[in-house]
Amino acid sequence: MADQHPPEPPNHAHAPVFGRRAREDQDAPAAAAIVVAERPGLAELANAGAVSAAALAAAPGGGLARAEIVDLRALCLSKMDATAVATLHPGRLLIEVERLVSDLATERRVQLNGREQRQLATELVDDMLGLGPLEPLLLDESINDIMVNGPDHVFVERAGKLVQVQVRFRDWQHLTNICQRIAASVGRRVDEASPMVDARLKDGSRVNIILPPLALDGPTISIRKFSKKPIDFQKLISYGSLTPAIARILEIAARCRLNIIVSGGTGSGKTTMMNAMSRFIDTAERIVTVEDAAELQLQQPHIVRLETRPPSLEGKGEVNARDLVRNALRMRPDRIIIGEVRGAEAFDMLQAMNTGHDGSMSTIHANNTRDALSRIENMVQMSSMGLSPKAIRMQVVAAVNVIVQVERQRDGGRRVTQVTEIAGIEGETQLLNDIFKFEMTGETPTGKIIGRYVVSRIRSSFTERLQYFGLERSWNEALAEIES
Repeated sequence: MADQHPPEPPNHAHAPVFGRRAREDQDAPAAAAIVVAERPGLAELANAGAVSAAALAAAPGGGLARAEIVDLRALCLSKMDATAVATLHPGRLLIEVERLVSDLATERRVQLNGREQRQLATELVDDMLGLGPLEPLLLDESINDIMVNGPDHVFVERAGKLVQVQVRFRDWQHLTNICQRIAASVGRRVDEASPMVDARLKDGSRVNIILPPLALDGPTISIRKFSKKPIDFQKLISYGSLTPAIARILEIAARCRLNIIVSGGTGSGKTTMMNAMSRFIDTAERIVTVEDAAELQLQQPHIVRLETRPPSLEGKGEVNARDLVRNALRMRPDRIIIGEVRGAEAFDMLQAMNTGHDGSMSTIHANNTRDALSRIENMVQMSSMGLSPKAIRMQVVAAVNVIVQVERQRDGGRRVTQVTEIAGIEGETQLLNDIFKFEMTGETPTGKIIGRYVVSRIRSSFTERLQYFGLERSWNEALAEIES
Protein backbone atom coordinates (compact mmCIF):
# COMPACT_ATOMS: atom_id res chain seq x y z
CA MET A 1 0.00 0.00 0.00
CA ALA A 2 0.97 3.61 -0.47
CA ASP A 3 1.62 4.28 3.18
CA GLN A 4 3.93 1.27 3.46
CA HIS A 5 6.51 2.60 0.99
CA PRO A 6 7.71 6.17 0.63
CA PRO A 7 6.69 7.64 -2.72
CA GLU A 8 9.38 7.64 -5.35
CA PRO A 9 10.65 11.10 -6.32
CA PRO A 10 8.67 12.53 -9.22
CA ASN A 11 10.21 11.95 -12.62
CA HIS A 12 7.85 13.65 -15.02
CA ALA A 13 10.02 12.78 -17.99
CA HIS A 14 9.39 9.05 -17.72
CA ALA A 15 6.40 8.47 -15.42
CA PRO A 16 3.03 7.56 -16.96
CA VAL A 17 0.52 10.38 -16.62
CA PHE A 18 -3.24 10.55 -16.51
CA GLY A 19 -6.02 12.95 -17.43
CA ARG A 20 -5.38 16.56 -18.39
CA ARG A 21 -1.59 16.26 -18.01
CA ALA A 22 -1.63 13.45 -20.58
CA ARG A 23 -3.08 15.85 -23.15
CA GLU A 24 -0.87 18.79 -22.17
CA ASP A 25 2.45 16.91 -21.96
CA GLN A 26 3.37 16.19 -25.58
CA ASP A 27 6.64 14.53 -24.52
CA ALA A 28 4.93 11.76 -22.52
CA PRO A 29 5.64 8.21 -23.79
CA ALA A 30 3.04 6.89 -26.16
CA ALA A 31 2.47 3.80 -24.02
CA ALA A 32 1.46 6.00 -21.11
CA ALA A 33 -1.17 7.98 -23.00
CA ILE A 34 -4.68 7.64 -21.64
CA VAL A 35 -7.43 6.73 -24.05
CA VAL A 36 -10.46 8.86 -23.29
CA ALA A 37 -13.56 6.74 -23.74
CA GLU A 38 -16.86 8.33 -22.80
CA ARG A 39 -18.73 6.36 -20.23
CA PRO A 40 -22.54 6.32 -20.01
CA GLY A 41 -24.01 8.76 -17.52
CA LEU A 42 -25.14 7.83 -14.05
CA ALA A 43 -28.73 7.26 -15.11
CA GLU A 44 -27.65 4.76 -17.79
CA LEU A 45 -25.31 3.03 -15.35
CA ALA A 46 -28.07 2.70 -12.79
CA ASN A 47 -30.53 1.40 -15.37
CA ALA A 48 -27.95 -1.20 -16.44
CA GLY A 49 -27.56 -2.35 -12.84
CA ALA A 50 -23.93 -1.20 -12.60
CA VAL A 51 -24.61 1.19 -9.74
CA SER A 52 -26.81 0.20 -6.81
CA ALA A 53 -28.61 2.35 -4.31
CA ALA A 54 -26.17 1.11 -1.70
CA ALA A 55 -23.29 2.40 -3.79
CA LEU A 56 -24.86 5.85 -3.88
CA ALA A 57 -25.41 5.77 -0.13
CA ALA A 58 -21.82 4.76 0.45
CA ALA A 59 -20.37 7.62 -1.59
CA PRO A 60 -19.18 10.70 0.31
CA GLY A 61 -21.28 13.83 0.19
CA GLY A 62 -25.05 13.94 -0.11
CA GLY A 63 -27.87 14.09 -2.69
CA LEU A 64 -26.65 14.97 -6.17
CA ALA A 65 -23.03 15.08 -4.93
CA ARG A 66 -23.18 11.37 -4.19
CA ALA A 67 -24.36 10.60 -7.70
CA GLU A 68 -21.67 12.82 -9.17
CA ILE A 69 -18.95 11.04 -7.19
CA VAL A 70 -20.14 7.63 -8.39
CA ASP A 71 -20.06 8.95 -11.95
CA LEU A 72 -16.63 10.50 -11.33
CA ARG A 73 -15.29 7.18 -10.04
CA ALA A 74 -16.48 5.40 -13.19
CA LEU A 75 -14.98 8.13 -15.40
CA CYS A 76 -11.61 7.86 -13.64
CA LEU A 77 -11.52 4.14 -14.24
CA SER A 78 -12.32 4.65 -17.93
CA LYS A 79 -9.34 6.98 -18.37
CA MET A 80 -6.69 4.75 -16.79
CA ASP A 81 -4.35 2.74 -18.96
CA ALA A 82 -3.96 -0.71 -17.39
CA THR A 83 -0.40 -1.08 -18.70
CA ALA A 84 0.66 2.24 -17.20
CA VAL A 85 -1.00 1.39 -13.88
CA ALA A 86 0.81 -1.96 -13.68
CA THR A 87 4.23 -0.33 -14.09
CA LEU A 88 3.83 2.32 -11.40
CA HIS A 89 5.07 2.11 -7.81
CA PRO A 90 2.03 2.15 -5.45
CA GLY A 91 3.13 5.47 -3.93
CA ARG A 92 3.47 7.14 -7.32
CA LEU A 93 0.22 5.57 -8.52
CA LEU A 94 -1.69 7.22 -5.68
CA ILE A 95 -0.19 10.60 -6.60
CA GLU A 96 -1.14 10.19 -10.26
CA VAL A 97 -4.66 8.95 -9.50
CA GLU A 98 -5.21 11.83 -7.09
CA ARG A 99 -4.13 14.25 -9.83
CA LEU A 100 -6.52 12.57 -12.28
CA VAL A 101 -9.39 12.88 -9.79
CA SER A 102 -8.61 16.57 -9.34
CA ASP A 103 -8.50 17.17 -13.12
CA LEU A 104 -11.77 15.37 -13.80
CA ALA A 105 -13.51 16.98 -10.82
CA THR A 106 -12.51 20.40 -12.19
CA GLU A 107 -13.72 19.53 -15.70
CA ARG A 108 -17.04 18.16 -14.43
CA ARG A 109 -17.38 20.96 -11.88
CA VAL A 110 -17.73 18.48 -9.03
CA GLN A 111 -16.90 20.20 -5.77
CA LEU A 112 -14.47 18.03 -3.79
CA ASN A 113 -12.10 19.24 -1.13
CA GLY A 114 -8.57 17.85 -0.79
CA ARG A 115 -9.58 15.23 1.75
CA GLU A 116 -12.38 13.91 -0.45
CA GLN A 117 -10.13 13.81 -3.50
CA ARG A 118 -7.52 11.80 -1.61
CA GLN A 119 -10.20 9.50 -0.22
CA LEU A 120 -11.57 8.77 -3.69
CA ALA A 121 -8.05 8.27 -5.08
CA THR A 122 -7.23 5.87 -2.23
CA GLU A 123 -10.41 3.89 -2.90
CA LEU A 124 -9.50 3.58 -6.59
CA VAL A 125 -5.95 2.43 -5.82
CA ASP A 126 -7.25 -0.07 -3.26
CA ASP A 127 -9.62 -1.44 -5.90
CA MET A 128 -6.82 -1.81 -8.43
CA LEU A 129 -4.04 -3.16 -6.21
CA GLY A 130 -5.66 -4.31 -2.98
CA LEU A 131 -8.96 -5.58 -1.64
CA GLY A 132 -11.01 -2.44 -2.13
CA PRO A 133 -13.05 -1.30 0.89
CA LEU A 134 -11.47 -4.04 3.03
CA GLU A 135 -8.02 -2.44 2.94
CA PRO A 136 -8.58 0.03 5.83
CA LEU A 137 -9.97 -2.81 7.96
CA LEU A 138 -6.97 -5.02 7.20
CA LEU A 139 -4.62 -2.23 8.26
CA ASP A 140 -6.47 -1.64 11.54
CA GLU A 141 -4.57 -3.70 14.13
CA SER A 142 -7.42 -3.44 16.64
CA ILE A 143 -9.59 -5.66 14.42
CA ASN A 144 -9.35 -9.45 14.84
CA ASP A 145 -12.07 -10.65 12.46
CA ILE A 146 -13.75 -9.20 9.38
CA MET A 147 -17.12 -10.59 8.25
CA VAL A 148 -18.72 -9.48 4.99
CA ASN A 149 -22.37 -10.52 4.59
CA GLY A 150 -23.08 -9.23 1.10
CA PRO A 151 -22.11 -5.81 -0.26
CA ASP A 152 -24.01 -3.74 2.34
CA HIS A 153 -23.29 -5.46 5.67
CA VAL A 154 -19.75 -5.62 7.07
CA PHE A 155 -18.99 -6.56 10.67
CA VAL A 156 -15.71 -6.63 12.59
CA GLU A 157 -14.60 -7.97 15.95
CA ARG A 158 -12.82 -5.56 18.28
CA ALA A 159 -11.82 -6.62 21.78
CA GLY A 160 -13.98 -9.72 21.50
CA LYS A 161 -17.13 -7.79 20.52
CA LEU A 162 -18.86 -7.78 17.12
CA VAL A 163 -19.78 -4.38 15.69
CA GLN A 164 -21.07 -3.26 12.29
CA VAL A 165 -18.92 -0.79 10.36
CA GLN A 166 -19.85 1.71 7.66
CA VAL A 167 -18.06 -0.07 4.85
CA ARG A 168 -19.87 -0.79 1.60
CA PHE A 169 -19.15 -2.42 -1.73
CA ARG A 170 -20.62 -0.91 -4.88
CA ASP A 171 -22.62 -4.01 -5.78
CA TRP A 172 -22.50 -7.81 -5.86
CA GLN A 173 -20.11 -7.83 -8.81
CA HIS A 174 -17.64 -5.55 -7.02
CA LEU A 175 -17.61 -7.90 -4.01
CA THR A 176 -17.35 -10.97 -6.25
CA ASN A 177 -14.32 -9.49 -8.00
CA ILE A 178 -12.61 -9.04 -4.62
CA CYS A 179 -13.42 -12.66 -3.72
CA GLN A 180 -11.94 -13.93 -6.98
CA ARG A 181 -8.81 -11.82 -6.50
CA ILE A 182 -8.26 -13.35 -3.04
CA ALA A 183 -8.67 -16.90 -4.38
CA ALA A 184 -6.44 -16.28 -7.40
CA SER A 185 -3.63 -14.97 -5.18
CA VAL A 186 -3.15 -18.49 -3.76
CA GLY A 187 -3.78 -20.35 -7.00
CA ARG A 188 -7.40 -21.22 -6.34
CA ARG A 189 -10.68 -20.22 -7.93
CA VAL A 190 -14.12 -19.35 -6.70
CA ASP A 191 -17.17 -19.01 -8.97
CA GLU A 192 -20.62 -20.50 -9.45
CA ALA A 193 -19.12 -23.88 -10.35
CA SER A 194 -16.89 -23.86 -7.24
CA PRO A 195 -18.61 -21.45 -4.82
CA MET A 196 -16.60 -22.20 -1.64
CA VAL A 197 -12.91 -21.74 -0.96
CA ASP A 198 -10.45 -21.45 1.93
CA ALA A 199 -7.51 -19.17 1.23
CA ARG A 200 -5.08 -16.81 2.92
CA LEU A 201 -3.93 -13.27 2.39
CA LYS A 202 -0.34 -12.14 1.94
CA ASP A 203 -0.06 -11.29 5.63
CA GLY A 204 -1.16 -14.82 6.59
CA SER A 205 -4.75 -13.95 7.50
CA ARG A 206 -7.16 -16.84 6.96
CA VAL A 207 -10.07 -16.33 4.55
CA ASN A 208 -13.24 -18.30 3.84
CA ILE A 209 -15.38 -17.33 0.85
CA ILE A 210 -18.81 -18.57 -0.19
CA LEU A 211 -20.69 -17.23 -3.21
CA PRO A 212 -24.29 -17.35 -4.44
CA PRO A 213 -26.29 -19.46 -5.02
CA LEU A 214 -25.10 -21.01 -1.73
CA ALA A 215 -24.98 -17.61 0.01
CA LEU A 216 -28.44 -16.14 -0.45
CA ASP A 217 -27.66 -12.53 0.51
CA GLY A 218 -24.61 -12.09 -1.69
CA PRO A 219 -20.93 -13.08 -1.59
CA THR A 220 -19.77 -13.74 1.97
CA ILE A 221 -16.21 -13.35 3.25
CA SER A 222 -14.88 -14.33 6.68
CA ILE A 223 -11.35 -13.14 7.46
CA ARG A 224 -9.44 -14.18 10.57
CA LYS A 225 -6.61 -11.69 10.95
CA PHE A 226 -3.32 -12.49 12.59
CA SER A 227 -1.04 -10.02 14.21
CA LYS A 228 1.85 -8.88 12.04
CA LYS A 229 4.00 -9.08 15.17
CA PRO A 230 4.26 -12.58 16.67
CA ILE A 231 2.32 -12.87 19.93
CA ASP A 232 4.23 -14.37 22.83
CA PHE A 233 3.26 -15.20 26.39
CA GLN A 234 4.17 -11.70 27.59
CA LYS A 235 1.49 -10.21 25.36
CA LEU A 236 -1.04 -12.87 26.34
CA ILE A 237 -0.35 -12.05 30.00
CA SER A 238 -0.92 -8.36 29.28
CA TYR A 239 -4.22 -9.25 27.57
CA GLY A 240 -5.33 -11.19 30.66
CA SER A 241 -5.42 -14.52 28.81
CA LEU A 242 -3.20 -16.20 31.40
CA THR A 243 -0.97 -15.47 34.38
CA PRO A 244 2.85 -15.61 34.51
CA ALA A 245 2.69 -18.89 36.46
CA ILE A 246 0.41 -20.49 33.85
CA ALA A 247 2.71 -19.24 31.11
CA ARG A 248 5.57 -21.01 32.91
CA ILE A 249 3.57 -24.26 33.07
CA LEU A 250 2.87 -24.14 29.33
CA GLU A 251 6.48 -23.24 28.59
CA ILE A 252 7.67 -26.28 30.54
CA ALA A 253 5.17 -28.50 28.70
CA ALA A 254 6.60 -27.33 25.36
CA ARG A 255 10.23 -27.66 26.46
CA CYS A 256 9.64 -31.19 27.83
CA ARG A 257 8.37 -32.33 24.42
CA LEU A 258 4.91 -33.24 25.70
CA ASN A 259 2.32 -33.98 23.02
CA ILE A 260 -0.18 -31.13 23.31
CA ILE A 261 -3.70 -30.56 21.98
CA VAL A 262 -5.05 -26.99 22.14
CA SER A 263 -8.84 -27.14 22.36
CA GLY A 264 -11.49 -24.43 22.14
CA GLY A 265 -14.35 -22.91 20.20
CA THR A 266 -14.24 -20.79 17.07
CA GLY A 267 -12.27 -17.60 17.61
CA SER A 268 -11.11 -18.62 21.07
CA GLY A 269 -7.41 -18.15 20.25
CA LYS A 270 -6.26 -21.75 19.67
CA THR A 271 -3.80 -20.91 16.89
CA THR A 272 -2.46 -17.91 18.80
CA MET A 273 -1.85 -20.11 21.84
CA MET A 274 -0.07 -22.76 19.78
CA ASN A 275 2.08 -20.09 18.12
CA ALA A 276 3.07 -18.76 21.55
CA MET A 277 3.92 -22.22 22.89
CA SER A 278 5.94 -23.08 19.79
CA ARG A 279 8.41 -20.30 20.62
CA PHE A 280 9.94 -22.62 23.23
CA ILE A 281 10.80 -25.36 20.74
CA ASP A 282 14.55 -25.80 20.42
CA THR A 283 15.93 -24.05 17.34
CA ALA A 284 17.93 -27.20 16.47
CA GLU A 285 14.75 -29.24 15.91
CA ARG A 286 13.21 -29.92 12.49
CA ILE A 287 9.52 -29.04 12.44
CA VAL A 288 6.99 -30.04 9.78
CA THR A 289 3.64 -28.21 9.78
CA VAL A 290 0.46 -29.42 8.08
CA GLU A 291 -2.39 -26.95 7.49
CA ASP A 292 -5.44 -26.42 5.32
CA ALA A 293 -4.54 -22.73 4.97
CA ALA A 294 -1.10 -21.75 6.23
CA GLU A 295 -1.50 -19.50 9.28
CA LEU A 296 1.04 -20.69 11.83
CA GLN A 297 3.79 -18.17 12.61
CA LEU A 298 6.62 -20.28 13.95
CA GLN A 299 9.93 -18.57 14.66
CA GLN A 300 12.34 -21.51 14.37
CA PRO A 301 14.80 -21.60 11.44
CA HIS A 302 14.23 -25.24 10.42
CA ILE A 303 10.57 -25.45 9.37
CA VAL A 304 8.90 -27.27 6.48
CA ARG A 305 5.42 -25.89 5.80
CA LEU A 306 2.88 -28.12 4.02
CA GLU A 307 -0.57 -27.04 2.83
CA THR A 308 -3.48 -29.11 1.55
CA ARG A 309 -4.82 -28.75 -1.98
CA PRO A 310 -8.52 -28.99 -2.92
CA PRO A 311 -9.66 -31.03 -5.93
CA SER A 312 -9.84 -29.41 -9.34
CA LEU A 313 -13.15 -28.85 -11.16
CA GLU A 314 -12.67 -32.31 -12.65
CA GLY A 315 -12.44 -33.74 -9.12
CA LYS A 316 -8.76 -34.64 -9.42
CA GLY A 317 -5.55 -33.59 -7.75
CA GLU A 318 -6.80 -33.34 -4.16
CA VAL A 319 -4.18 -33.60 -1.42
CA ASN A 320 -5.78 -33.76 2.02
CA ALA A 321 -4.33 -33.38 5.50
CA ARG A 322 -4.07 -37.13 5.96
CA ASP A 323 -1.88 -37.45 2.87
CA LEU A 324 0.40 -34.69 4.16
CA VAL A 325 0.69 -36.15 7.67
CA ARG A 326 1.69 -39.50 6.18
CA ASN A 327 4.26 -37.78 3.99
CA ALA A 328 5.56 -35.74 6.94
CA LEU A 329 6.49 -38.98 8.70
CA ARG A 330 8.97 -39.65 5.87
CA MET A 331 10.62 -36.24 6.17
CA ARG A 332 12.65 -36.93 9.33
CA PRO A 333 10.71 -34.49 11.55
CA ASP A 334 11.50 -33.95 15.21
CA ARG A 335 8.01 -32.55 15.71
CA ILE A 336 4.87 -32.50 13.58
CA ILE A 337 2.46 -29.62 14.10
CA ILE A 338 -1.00 -29.93 12.57
CA GLY A 339 -2.87 -26.65 12.26
CA GLU A 340 -6.22 -28.24 13.05
CA VAL A 341 -7.52 -31.80 13.19
CA ARG A 342 -10.87 -32.05 11.44
CA GLY A 343 -11.23 -35.61 10.16
CA ALA A 344 -9.54 -38.91 9.45
CA GLU A 345 -6.07 -37.37 9.80
CA ALA A 346 -6.60 -37.70 13.58
CA PHE A 347 -5.53 -41.35 13.32
CA ASP A 348 -2.29 -40.44 11.55
CA MET A 349 -1.66 -37.70 14.11
CA LEU A 350 -1.90 -40.27 16.93
CA GLN A 351 0.41 -42.59 15.00
CA ALA A 352 2.97 -39.78 14.68
CA MET A 353 2.77 -38.96 18.39
CA ASN A 354 3.22 -42.65 19.22
CA THR A 355 6.24 -43.24 16.98
CA GLY A 356 8.95 -41.04 18.43
CA HIS A 357 7.75 -37.58 17.37
CA ASP A 358 7.38 -36.27 20.91
CA GLY A 359 6.43 -32.63 21.29
CA SER A 360 3.90 -32.66 18.45
CA MET A 361 0.98 -30.24 18.65
CA SER A 362 -2.42 -29.67 17.10
CA THR A 363 -5.69 -27.83 17.68
CA ILE A 364 -9.24 -29.12 17.81
CA HIS A 365 -12.71 -27.63 18.24
CA ALA A 366 -14.25 -28.72 21.55
CA ASN A 367 -16.10 -27.22 24.52
CA ASN A 368 -13.87 -28.78 27.18
CA THR A 369 -10.98 -31.16 27.52
CA ARG A 370 -13.07 -34.33 27.87
CA ASP A 371 -15.10 -33.40 24.79
CA ALA A 372 -11.81 -32.97 22.95
CA LEU A 373 -10.93 -36.62 23.62
CA SER A 374 -14.40 -37.71 22.45
CA ARG A 375 -13.97 -35.72 19.23
CA ILE A 376 -10.57 -37.28 18.56
CA GLU A 377 -12.10 -40.72 19.07
CA ASN A 378 -14.93 -39.93 16.63
CA MET A 379 -12.51 -38.63 14.02
CA VAL A 380 -10.31 -41.70 14.28
CA GLN A 381 -13.41 -43.79 13.58
CA MET A 382 -13.86 -41.75 10.38
CA SER A 383 -10.56 -43.18 9.13
CA SER A 384 -12.31 -46.57 8.69
CA MET A 385 -9.48 -48.48 10.36
CA GLY A 386 -11.94 -50.81 12.07
CA LEU A 387 -10.50 -50.21 15.54
CA SER A 388 -12.61 -50.88 18.61
CA PRO A 389 -13.44 -47.96 20.94
CA LYS A 390 -11.11 -49.38 23.58
CA ALA A 391 -8.21 -49.66 21.11
CA ILE A 392 -8.77 -46.07 20.01
CA ARG A 393 -8.85 -44.80 23.60
CA MET A 394 -5.65 -46.66 24.39
CA GLN A 395 -4.03 -45.01 21.36
CA VAL A 396 -5.18 -41.59 22.55
CA VAL A 397 -3.92 -42.16 26.09
CA ALA A 398 -0.53 -43.33 24.79
CA ALA A 399 -0.22 -40.38 22.37
CA VAL A 400 -1.61 -37.25 24.06
CA ASN A 401 -0.10 -35.87 27.25
CA VAL A 402 -1.81 -32.51 27.81
CA ILE A 403 -4.93 -30.71 26.57
CA VAL A 404 -5.01 -26.91 26.89
CA GLN A 405 -8.54 -25.47 26.84
CA VAL A 406 -8.95 -21.85 25.72
CA GLU A 407 -12.23 -19.98 25.69
CA ARG A 408 -13.63 -16.69 24.47
CA GLN A 409 -15.78 -15.62 27.39
CA ARG A 410 -18.81 -13.37 27.43
CA ASP A 411 -16.81 -10.29 28.41
CA GLY A 412 -14.88 -10.65 25.14
CA GLY A 413 -11.69 -11.87 26.81
CA ARG A 414 -9.87 -15.00 25.71
CA ARG A 415 -8.54 -17.11 28.58
CA VAL A 416 -6.88 -20.39 29.34
CA THR A 417 -9.68 -22.03 31.32
CA GLN A 418 -8.38 -25.55 31.82
CA VAL A 419 -5.19 -27.58 31.44
CA THR A 420 -5.73 -31.32 31.68
CA GLU A 421 -3.35 -34.27 31.55
CA ILE A 422 -4.35 -37.71 30.30
CA ALA A 423 -3.26 -39.83 33.24
CA GLY A 424 -4.10 -43.31 31.96
CA ILE A 425 -7.00 -45.69 31.31
CA GLU A 426 -9.04 -48.08 33.45
CA GLY A 427 -11.07 -50.52 31.41
CA GLU A 428 -12.49 -48.29 28.69
CA THR A 429 -12.49 -45.09 30.76
CA GLN A 430 -9.79 -42.52 30.23
CA LEU A 431 -8.45 -40.99 33.42
CA LEU A 432 -8.13 -37.21 33.29
CA ASN A 433 -6.47 -34.92 35.81
CA ASP A 434 -7.13 -31.18 35.69
CA ILE A 435 -3.74 -29.66 36.44
CA PHE A 436 -5.63 -26.43 37.01
CA LYS A 437 -9.04 -25.02 36.10
CA PHE A 438 -10.50 -21.51 35.97
CA GLU A 439 -13.49 -20.83 38.24
CA MET A 440 -15.55 -17.66 37.88
CA THR A 441 -16.10 -15.80 41.15
CA GLY A 442 -17.85 -12.65 39.94
CA GLU A 443 -17.58 -9.69 37.61
CA THR A 444 -16.71 -6.01 37.72
CA PRO A 445 -19.28 -3.21 37.23
CA THR A 446 -18.06 -2.98 33.62
CA GLY A 447 -18.90 -6.64 33.00
CA LYS A 448 -15.36 -8.04 33.11
CA ILE A 449 -15.22 -11.57 34.52
CA ILE A 450 -13.29 -12.19 37.75
CA GLY A 451 -12.10 -15.65 38.69
CA ARG A 452 -9.37 -17.81 40.14
CA TYR A 453 -7.53 -20.98 39.17
CA VAL A 454 -7.99 -24.15 41.21
CA VAL A 455 -4.92 -26.42 41.17
CA SER A 456 -4.85 -30.21 41.51
CA ARG A 457 -1.87 -31.48 43.52
CA ILE A 458 -2.06 -35.03 42.12
CA ARG A 459 1.32 -36.28 40.95
CA SER A 460 1.63 -35.87 37.18
CA SER A 461 1.84 -38.96 35.00
CA PHE A 462 4.77 -37.36 33.16
CA THR A 463 6.83 -36.57 36.27
CA GLU A 464 9.68 -38.74 34.99
CA ARG A 465 9.86 -36.63 31.83
CA LEU A 466 9.98 -33.45 33.93
CA GLN A 467 12.86 -34.98 35.88
CA TYR A 468 14.61 -36.01 32.65
CA PHE A 469 14.62 -32.41 31.45
CA GLY A 470 15.46 -31.04 34.90
CA LEU A 471 12.23 -29.03 35.14
CA GLU A 472 10.30 -30.81 37.91
CA ARG A 473 11.17 -28.18 40.51
CA SER A 474 10.15 -25.31 38.19
CA TRP A 475 6.87 -27.13 37.48
CA ASN A 476 6.03 -27.49 41.17
CA GLU A 477 6.98 -23.90 41.93
CA ALA A 478 4.72 -22.66 39.11
CA LEU A 479 1.81 -24.75 40.42
CA ALA A 480 2.35 -23.34 43.91
CA GLU A 481 2.31 -19.80 42.50
CA ILE A 482 -0.98 -20.48 40.69
CA GLU A 483 -2.50 -21.89 43.87
CA SER A 484 -1.45 -18.87 45.89
